[in-house]
Amino acid sequence: MAMDKSGHMGSIADNMEVNTRIGRIAVQSRKVESDECPLILLHGVYFDHRLWDAVVDSIKDRTVVTLDMPLHGGSRKIVKSDWTLDDCAGMLLDILDVLGMSRVVAVGHSWGSMTILRAAHRRPGAFAAIGLCNMPFHAASLKTRALFGLQHALLPFRGFYMRRAAESLFGKDSLKRDPSLIQELTRPMGSISNREIRRVDESVILDAEDATGMLKSLEVPALALKGAEDYVPTPPGIETVMVKGGHVSPLEQPKEVSLLIHRLLSAG
Repeated sequence: MAMDKSGHMGSIADNMEVNTRIGRIAVQSRKVESDECPLILLHGVYFDHRLWDAVVDSIKDRTVVTLDMPLHGGSRKIVKSDWTLDDCAGMLLDILDVLGMSRVVAVGHSWGSMTILRAAHRRPGAFAAIGLCNMPFHAASLKTRALFGLQHALLPFRGFYMRRAAESLFGKDSLKRDPSLIQELTRPMGSISNREIRRVDESVILDAEDATGMLKSLEVPALALKGAEDYVPTPPGIETVMVKGGHVSPLEQPKEVSLLIHRLLSAG
C-alpha cells in the first residue's frame, strides 16, 4: 500500500456481513496499518452507517469500522424477531470477536450509544474509551408511550410522518440553516417498513430499561455529547459536551463530534 500525505500507510475499504445472535449485520471497515486502537461507530434509529461519513473522513491514522444496526441499511437479514437492547449489546461484542478486535474505542449516536453502554458494562475490557452522543437512558414514561402510539398511527401517511420525525430530531436552527438535513433522514428511513419502524421503536425506546445505574457504575473512560435542543437529559457522572442543535449531533455538528472522538482516541 502507498504512503499517504500524513505518513500513514494507505487504507483498504472492506464491506462484509457478520453473523451475530440477532442476524447478519452489514459491517463496513476502512483498515489502516497502525498499532493504534481501532474506532467503531454505531448510528441511531432511522439512520444508517452514512451518518458518520464526515467523522470517518476526519480520521486518517487508524482503522475505522461502521455498521448498519438491525433492520437498517444493509442489515436486513434479522433472524431473531424479539431482539432487545441487550441483544444489540451482544451483537456488538459478536462483531468485535469476528473482526478479532480485542480492544476498541466505540462511539454511538442515540441507539448506538445505548448499545455501547450495555456492551461496555458487560465486557469493560473490550473498550479503551466510549463516546455517548445524544443518548437516552431513562425508561419510557407513560406519556412517551402514548406519544409513540399516536405517531405510529400516522405511519401510513409516510411523507407527513418523516417530516414530523425530522422536526422532532433536528434543532430548529439546524433545519433553518440546512434544510437538506431532512433528506439525510428520509433517505435511510425510506427503506424501513412501517412494521419495522414499530418494531425498532418498541425494542429501542419503549421497552428499554432505565440505564442510570449502568452510567454510575461504568468502568470505562467515557465522554458524552448532546445538543442544546436535544430531548435527552444530561447523563449523570459523565463529562458532557453541549453543542448547538437537537438530537442528531453527528449531522448537525460534525466538527464538534469529531473533536470529541479525537479526544477519546487520544485517551484510548
